[in-house]
Amino acid sequence: MKNGTKSYITNYINRLKPNKVFSAHTFVTDTISADAARMALERMVSEGKIRKLGKGRYYKPEQSMFGEIAPSVEQVITDLVESKTHQPIGYLTGTMAFNQLGLTTQVSSQIQIGVRKYRRTLKRGQYSIDFILQPNAITRDNIYLLRLLDALRFFRDIPATTPNEAISRMIFLIGQLQPEQQQRMIGLALRYSPYVRALLGAILESIGTADEHLKPLKVSLNAQTRYKLNISKDILPTLSNWNIR
Repeated sequence: MKNGTKSYITNYINRLKPNKVFSAHTFVTDTISADAARMALERMVSEGKIRKLGKGRYYKPEQSMFGEIAPSVEQVITDLVESKTHQPIGYLTGTMAFNQLGLTTQVSSQIQIGVRKYRRTLKRGQYSIDFILQPNAITRDNIYLLRLLDALRFFRDIPATTPNEAISRMIFLIGQLQPEQQQRMIGLALRYSPYVRALLGAILESIGTADEHLKPLKVSLNAQTRYKLNISKDILPTLSNWNIR
């Protein structure tokens, strides 16, 4: 390893904010290859100057009076949800996202990311990262709506809450959307499972959405299919209109 490579990388890292996650490719130049950068980084790990988060990912630890502070979840998953050109390629979902939505108070060490293509589970630091296939295009404008639809998809599995509590919260959140967002959500829901479409239809009907706007959901469902979701009619009075029981 050339001294110039190590010096360049050291100076670069010294200027970084603590807990900023980076990879060997961050340091590739006309004169520094990815392999050379990787060797320099691994040497710095062994010297205790930086930490290795996972395969090919590193960070400069932040110190506090209580010890080291781990990188934020956003830093841990940056390369998994955003391309090199800063376009969205995935989004945080699952328990961590549901916590942010006020659906659960539980915080998990398992991260779930919605993606268009299958990826194997991976480990980074204290986190296990799973990937959930998302059939819709992932754009900045629809990520929040996709999280809401994922919450409907997994409402029975959200920890530290009951299905009725989860649906009650979802009624509130969906009711806060602008009408055009609700319509976009209907379009996105058409690629989800039938019970998710039925549940969204019942929620939208309960908050006063016109029948004409609900028609795409209605016609997408088999009129003979029943959905046993164990939701109280006191929480969602319109559920029987959508064959939910």
